[in-house]
Amino acid sequence: MTKSMRKSKRNTALLTASGVVLGLTLPVAATAAPAAAGGHSTSPLTWGKCEGTGLDPRQRCATVHVPLDYSDPAGPRIGIAVSRIPAEKAEVRRGALLMIAGGPGGGSLDEVSGKGQRLPQAVRDAYDLVGFDPRGVGRSSPVSCGLDRDDLALTTFWPWPAADGSVTANMATARRTAAACDRNGGDLVRHISTANNARDIDRVRAALGERKLSAWGVSYGAYAGAVYNELFPHRTDRLVLDSNPDATGARSGGQFARGAWAAFETGVEDAFPEFAKWASQRENPYRLAHTAADVRALFLRLAERLDREPVPWPGANPAELNGNVLRQAMVYALYEPDDFAGLAQLIQAARKGEAPPAPEPAPESLLQNGIAVATATFCNDGDWPTATAVYEAEVARSRTAYPLTAGMPRNATACAAWPTYPKDAPVRITDRGPSTVLLVQNERDPATPLAGARAVRAALGQRAVMVTVDATGHDAYLGNGNACGDRAVTRFLVTGQRPAGDKYCRQKQG
Repeated sequence: MTKSMRKSKRNTALLTASGVVLGLTLPVAATAAPAAAGGHSTSPLTWGKCEGTGLDPRQRCATVHVPLDYSDPAGPRIGIAVSRIPAEKAEVRRGALLMIAGGPGGGSLDEVSGKGQRLPQAVRDAYDLVGFDPRGVGRSSPVSCGLDRDDLALTTFWPWPAADGSVTANMATARRTAAACDRNGGDLVRHISTANNARDIDRVRAALGERKLSAWGVSYGAYAGAVYNELFPHRTDRLVLDSNPDATGARSGGQFARGAWAAFETGVEDAFPEFAKWASQRENPYRLAHTAADVRALFLRLAERLDREPVPWPGANPAELNGNVLRQAMVYALYEPDDFAGLAQLIQAARKGEAPPAPEPAPESLLQNGIAVATATFCNDGDWPTATAVYEAEVARSRTAYPLTAGMPRNATACAAWPTYPKDAPVRITDRGPSTVLLVQNERDPATPLAGARAVRAALGQRAVMVTVDATGHDAYLGNGNACGDRAVTRFLVTGQRPAGDKYCRQKQG
């Protein structure tokens, strides 16, 4: 549900990237002997050249073989694609730093050559940078639900209700998507979950020959990192959890997955005032109104008008600029303040009854893969209501209390019709274990709001310290945060030192 790479420019429609479908160059991994973790023996990895363009020539790839079903460890195996760039100073090397991408549906296989090279030199000196595609993603035994083109529209995957608040179409989509995943996803779709991702990470750790593993997890990757830390507490070294969803599931009866969607209610409300303030500044060439309050009112009126009178948008999916397309674009823009101008331009065009040129669609294979993994993860991670009446009631309440998101965060996804597969019990985040965690969190994050990060911080107790950053947008460290927050994370990775207590980084701290 996140964009894990900052500064990836989108067009004015902001619809070519998804929080769960990321623009990746996926290398082909060389094959390694089957690997195991913990007390199991493991064969050395066979590193080979990665396929792809623009990669650091030092990046090498391998495959770690893991059980498809951890309850049947001797059964079928799947391959987890892994990449590595060695530490740049052998004399100060500490170990491996695993980059855990957002999503679910994203991978970090090539982030060691991209995002990883923005890490400060002292971090790159001390750590092998390691990336991987989680099970089902990219080069790691990719899955697809084989959805029809209409169901690949991001305003279909994101459960926006109808203009009148009806969830009937969403329930029909849920049944159609769940059936397609069950029919086309194979055995793997039944075994994609955060707990299994954490178990795979520990197999990767063992295959690398590391006694302990440091990690930098972002958004969903922060949740996966927290689960890994809970399941394997004595195998973590320095763990950075960045842009934290509420791993406690406090908003949804302990169900992380439902809470991850519900969080958009407060996250968007936290972040939208910054867009409204920006769009009302006198010197702004994209100024929309005289005051921030007027910007909000304008946006809500325009979305309602587009609900009634959508603007044709040939070549787009859907082929109209309707209220939900505008709302979806707004949510995406709040992830990254650099995208505010694109949203303002879209609003200006829509007010005139126009649509910009249709955005270039993401490759269908990428959409199919990302949506399949995201759907399977959310649905296998918890139990979801199946009754239409539950969603009708929750959507109605949400539309009233949080008009910007129009009920989407409480609506039915494919999980409302998901088959009854065997599931792990949700992993509960606790304060038991070594104190090895640093949380970093932007104050105004539309996808993983501050309230959720605070719940994680409270659950971890003395295991963690939290740095709250006076910033807007998603991805804090080396992303949309500030220099104060970045310094705190870098210091922890390089020296192991965290702030003496929870810290607040104001913008003026530079």
